[in-house]
Amino acid sequence: MSDVTSNSPTARKDATKAEFKVYFAIIFAAALPFGVIAWITHPLHRRGEPNKGPVARAWSQARTVTPMIFSA
Repeated sequence: MSDVTSNSPTARKDATKAEFKVYFAIIFAAALPFGVIAWITHPLHRRGEPNKGPVARAWSQARTVTPMIFSA
């Protein structure tokens, strides 16, 4: 008899989803200080352009970088 629960597609999908969330959280936490610095220095470099907040910058970076890790 074979054990289909250990390697089932849904179990792997759930594990991948959890792993994605962990990586996303780590990258978001790492990008947040850089987002704060960019947000503070933005008016010095680019006047008149809309300024994203530090959380939006970090979220955008994490949303861009995390899929790159999983596609490699």
